Amino acid sequence: MTELHESAGAGPGDAYCTVFADCADAAAVARSFSRPGTHTLEHASGRPWLIGRWHDDDMVHARVGPVDLVLIGCSAVQRADLERTAARVRHLGDLDAWASSLPGSFHLLACVDGRIHARGTASGLRLVFHAPVDGVQVAATRADVLAAALGAEPDPEQVAVRLLWPVPHPLYQAPMWRGVSAVAPHDALELSADGRRARHVRWWTPPEPVVPLQTGAPRVREALVEAVAARTRRGGVVSCDLSGGLDSTSICFLADRSPARVVASTWPGRDPADTDLYWAEQAAGSLPEVEHVVWDAEESPLVYTELLGIDDLLDEPTIGVMDRSRVLHHLPALAARGSRLHLTGIGGDHVAWCSEAYYHRLARTRPLFALRQLRGFRALWQWPLGGMLRVLADSRSYGTWLADAGERLRGPLPDTVSAGLGWGMSPRLFDWVTPRAEELVRGALRDGAERAEPLHRDRGLHNDLEQIRSCSRIIRQWDHMAARTGVPMASPFLDDRVIEACLAVRPAERVSPWRYKPLLTAAMHGIVPEPCLRRANKAAASRDAADGLRRHRGDLMALWEDSHLARMGLVDPGMLRRLAQRPATPELRDAVLYSTIAAEVWLRSLTKVTGGPAAGRR
Repeated sequence: MTELHESAGAGPGDAYCTVFADCADAAAVARSFSRPGTHTLEHASGRPWLIGRWHDDDMVHARVGPVDLVLIGCSAVQRADLERTAARVRHLGDLDAWASSLPGSFHLLACVDGRIHARGTASGLRLVFHAPVDGVQVAATRADVLAAALGAEPDPEQVAVRLLWPVPHPLYQAPMWRGVSAVAPHDALELSADGRRARHVRWWTPPEPVVPLQTGAPRVREALVEAVAARTRRGGVVSCDLSGGLDSTSICFLADRSPARVVASTWPGRDPADTDLYWAEQAAGSLPEVEHVVWDAEESPLVYTELLGIDDLLDEPTIGVMDRSRVLHHLPALAARGSRLHLTGIGGDHVAWCSEAYYHRLARTRPLFALRQLRGFRALWQWPLGGMLRVLADSRSYGTWLADAGERLRGPLPDTVSAGLGWGMSPRLFDWVTPRAEELVRGALRDGAERAEPLHRDRGLHNDLEQIRSCSRIIRQWDHMAARTGVPMASPFLDDRVIEACLAVRPAERVSPWRYKPLLTAAMHGIVPEPCLRRANKAAASRDAADGLRRHRGDLMALWEDSHLARMGLVDPGMLRRLAQRPATPELRDAVLYSTIAAEVWLRSLTKVTGGPAAGRR
């Protein structure tokens, strides 16, 4: 088996494991997964159950009779609590209600009378994969571990799909290697006792958005309090982003109420018009026990920094590499201040706010109310009237929309009203993507459209879930990168209980052209000072991105020299080099290079950390 780089799980916050049935065939397969530095947790029989890398702080395990339970990640569950739960379990189905009530973010692994149950989080922050290895189904929390066992190379079709901007549901769920299967975030994986059969069983359904804001806001507050408490209950020192925005400010004030000592971290923007520092200082003024660290804006890494040096072993490409240096730069300094964990406000935009696409349904069920709100959105986002009416009249199914998108891959970027009120942003390929790549992408879209079901029948809730999961896939990789620095990251807004509490609130009260994040504002009333709650905007950091494109154009030029994507026949490296020479070109607006850079960096990283081939053969 290919030896994994040290980045593939080691310190706190970056556990991974493979999961095996309790049988002789699975035990034989498991031997090839054990290597120096890995841990093994055995079945009662002595055969391997879990093999991987984890820190004691990341795992809770209990065994009572024929029941084994493990939580890997962040939870408030102690071993004694888990033992009491294990004593009550008779069937795998007994776990659902209990596990679905727990705060935190974790993998749940169970073995009951020889049957295996593995599930991640509904957010998609923690995923599950499986593959047949020598005829035995093996589960894992990372896809690349299974690919290494299979000796598989990246599938050119999947690499081509990742060149789309953006990658639509369900295509982004597919692993990068043939032979490896992904379990949807709302499903659990069950393995038979003989390890030969695997099935996906739905465990999570989003709540119907019917709760009034007045009722829902206290529930959101309670869920956020518990999410932050799950990370801070052990005390010590934790650090928090304090950008000045409502999301990070809320997390910072909640952490300040915990047993932990808090260090608040603020990166001012480079743009003189950026008011984040002002708002961060306003918040810090009401946190006398919190140490507030303001970094030098000019020392903040720009977008595109150090792309050539990235060697994180990731199991899929991520546009998170664009901001990797920005995200990680201050973590060593926070570690020097004693921080054991860094909390972020990431995810607040995705759960406390919601998609305007709910008004596609509301225009039919509450037309007068929807009309007034849509007028406001039209003014706010400068939507053209004709385009808005056209999207509202569009009644295509998700599968039809996806199939139609496959016929417009080379068209201009869709207008914002289509993305805002429709099924989402229609994906595009750009001029540097080759006809071969386009052919592969069209085939994948056709196959996906034939079987695609929306994440919810309501376009708004579908969009919310897709945005949450797309965000979580980036944060999943950032969490891995951060753990390598010694300070793991956590994003409480992406806990399932927080997501459920937010999604349950009526969309007409959650998103409005007249109020900014009304749900979070109501939830944080009495915790966050009123002046901070009244902030009605956020910084865009567009100058940082533009400056980064100019300053690092040499690295971008180098990225396309001996390009792995070009070797696969998927991009035209000459065109990409010419674009890098002209960073101010209008063609580079809207981050359209991100998906291509992400795929190239990922392929290069595979070569750096495994020494093996980075791409499938043509």
